[in-house]
Amino acid sequence: MNEKLSFACDYAKGAHPDILRKMMETNMINTAGYGLDEISESTRDRIRKACECERAAVEFLVGGTQTNAVMVDALLKSYQGVIAAETGHISVHEAGAIEANGHKVLTIPHQYGKISAEAVEKYLDDYYNDANHEHMVMPGMVYLSHPTEYGTLYTKAELQAFRNVCDKYGIYLYVDGARLAYALSCPENDVTLTCLAELCDAFYIGGTKCGALFGEAVVVPEPEKIPHLFTIIKQHGALLAKGRLLGIQFDELFRDDLYMKIGKPAIESAARIRKALLEKGYRLYFESPTNQIFVVIENDALKRLGEKVEYGFWEKYDDDHTVIRFAADWGTTEAEMDALIDIL
Repeated sequence: MNEKLSFACDYAKGAHPDILRKMMETNMINTAGYGLDEISESTRDRIRKACECERAAVEFLVGGTQTNAVMVDALLKSYQGVIAAETGHISVHEAGAIEANGHKVLTIPHQYGKISAEAVEKYLDDYYNDANHEHMVMPGMVYLSHPTEYGTLYTKAELQAFRNVCDKYGIYLYVDGARLAYALSCPENDVTLTCLAELCDAFYIGGTKCGALFGEAVVVPEPEKIPHLFTIIKQHGALLAKGRLLGIQFDELFRDDLYMKIGKPAIESAARIRKALLEKGYRLYFESPTNQIFVVIENDALKRLGEKVEYGFWEKYDDDHTVIRFAADWGTTEAEMDALIDIL
């Protein structure tokens, strides 16, 4: 076992105990495959209720990159691309999965992970005013992450502005919710599941980083926008035969509002770590309200830190400093926080 403290990511732990208990309770029950079992169907209803969207299509996939690749391909025409931040997960950390399906990621500048509706509108306006635009990749979708890769949050007003731009130009709005539980538990957040269902053409509710062993739940508020989504998922090799393994996990996450609460310990842990860093004289790269903490640290100090703590490399700051990330998660303990603070 690794004896280093683990703060490199928010998916290092296994699963919430309620999920493991339910897995054991249902282990020897025979069920239908491919997510057509009774538990998965019940879970879909729980998610629809939480989103206040009774007619939504809800499907379960295994991981974030897989989900993004499937959904972008399902929504776009063959000649279309997707607008995203330069730092967006699909832009940087998915090994060209979107491009491998024949769609270009059209990147625009960001501010701590966020893009603006104004920047998207300018991009679209420039595209259509280009006399050669028929020779270019057509923008067909806007991709957002909430929270972003930098742990920052969009507001409901910002999402409404994106919706307005997308409607104006007839393109889709898709939200990656890999860390959505941490947004929902953050006091600064005003975007609810209901908001997402009202304003997005599709979004997913993250499980892998939010207490599940693995899994993401895709929500399509108007199912007619993606006919035969089940078949498209199968075509991409993304349909899990033992689909109940996904259904069970989200059934527990959406029982007694667990998903709405599971991120709270991570938000509180991150706030405590930020406070300790500042008290010890460290410089934050910027203030992020969710479960990720970004720190500018001297390279010499980084070597010493790396002997005891697993952290995430973020980017080079200058020749003598590096930006690193600490990530708290749903299961971060007081003992882990105390140990990290003592080491800093």
